[in-house]
Amino acid sequence: MRFPFLLFFTSFSLLASAQTNHKQDVKNFQVELNAEYKDSKKSPLDAKSRKKFKKHDFFPIDSVYRVTAALNITENTPFFKMPTTGDRLPQYRKYGDIVFTLKGNSYTLPVYQSYDLMRLPAYKDYLFLPFTDLTNGNTSYEGGRYIELRLPKTGNTIVVDFNKAYNPYCAYNLTYSCPIVPAENHLDLHIDSGVRYLKKKN
Repeated sequence: MRFPFLLFFTSFSLLASAQTNHKQDVKNFQVELNAEYKDSKKSPLDAKSRKKFKKHDFFPIDSVYRVTAALNITENTPFFKMPTTGDRLPQYRKYGDIVFTLKGNSYTLPVYQSYDLMRLPAYKDYLFLPFTDLTNGNTSYEGGRYIELRLPKTGNTIVVDFNKAYNPYCAYNLTYSCPIVPAENHLDLHIDSGVRYLKKKN
């Protein structure tokens, strides 16, 4: 009886294809991020650091850290001045909460919308997800990391890929003013995914 085997084989092939596509998608993100940091017009690195820069150190790509989250929108929330590492106070509003399951546990994180970016056509669907986790100060930047999201065109779910978590510019250059991750955006687990950051020893 071949049908069950064919069904299993087809399902396995689709899963393998999806995993391959995800891995390539993350690799493309990594290539683009590395290119940005080498570009004198885009890089947060000073000239000396940029000359030495080869590539970011990333955690191994793991599809476990790509989750589909429920997006619970909070209607008409006011804008507020988000604290940063400097004097700048950019305006954001809480757009809603994302709710997802990771490693068997449920988590909720607020996501934010920028007052300035929402007025630009290319970024009107942009959401900002800052977060901290238990790797901070050890294998990732102590100040937390960021993920960029796009609003779904339909439905109330959104894909969050922690493999695309990146460091604030101020992790590399203190002249930058970076949003401080709100306390409610903490995850009480290790997110071994995205950009890795080992603090240099003196």
